[in-house]
Amino acid sequence: MSRSLNTRQAIRGNPRRQGGFTLIELIVATAIVVILTGLAVPLARIAVQRERERELRYDLWMMRDAIDRYKDAAELGGFQTKVGSEKYPPDLETLVTGVDVSGKKLKFLRKIPVDPMTGKAEWGMRSMQDDATSDSWGGQNVFDVYTKSQGTALDDTKYKDW
Repeated sequence: MSRSLNTRQAIRGNPRRQGGFTLIELIVATAIVVILTGLAVPLARIAVQRERERELRYDLWMMRDAIDRYKDAAELGGFQTKVGSEKYPPDLETLVTGVDVSGKKLKFLRKIPVDPMTGKAEWGMRSMQDDATSDSWGGQNVFDVYTKSQGTALDDTKYKDW
């Protein structure tokens, strides 16, 4: 008799509920996951952009610092520079290859960094003789560097204006 009672309870529904999810619970859980994913994707994109901007700022600072150190060394008479260069380097590659100072190579930059915004090791350059708003380099010397990216930063400034 106990066997038939257990069978009847199984058919009618066991008073002890069996584990599992209902269709409504699955739909609600899926909706929550979709909403959270929808919120996380834009945050992840912003985090990636913020990291690229941080890297761009660092690369620009590093190259501008190398240009300044080259100029300081030239002004102290460590090496000869071309007349009319205002003691700035002729190009970025000179900062990497270095200059001879008393038989030793004095290098100012390990390598030309890759622009995180364009993915290339190509940078816009300005010389002392160029107009400050010009995007073309006169080729006389390297006074400043900037990214060639036309994008806009998270703070609504143009990357090329950094």
